[in-house]
Amino acid sequence: MALTDVQILELPRINDPRGNLSFIENGAKCLPFDMARVYWIYDVPGGRMRHGHAFYATYELIVALSGSFDVVLSDGTEQRRIHLCRSYTGVYVPAMTWRELDNFSTNSVAMVLASSLYDELDYIRDFEQYKTLMSDAVR
Repeated sequence: MALTDVQILELPRINDPRGNLSFIENGAKCLPFDMARVYWIYDVPGGRMRHGHAFYATYELIVALSGSFDVVLSDGTEQRRIHLCRSYTGVYVPAMTWRELDNFSTNSVAMVLASSLYDELDYIRDFEQYKTLMSDAVR
């Protein structure tokens, strides 16, 4: 995994004077994996952070459905910050990428589409452990 594998994806958008519409479909060109789970993060106090983690095998697409926040990504040596504020733009996060969400605006909603069902054994929750795993993988 490298931060160059991270992609900013523009989702389909249908503009309409009555209100715009965006969508995500399995098997469509807009999602580089089949989704198995969708969850959302909300009621994060403005300016606050959600602690990070990485997944051994799960891929994610993170979208700001409402408001804004930053997705902070790391490969153990480099870091990249992406600001999300449009509901038709998402960040594709490959497996083995450390990610944190921070700088939430008030009343923001983060929607996350995941390639697998919840499995606690897939999580890496300690950044030092993550850096060691990434360092060992390079050797």
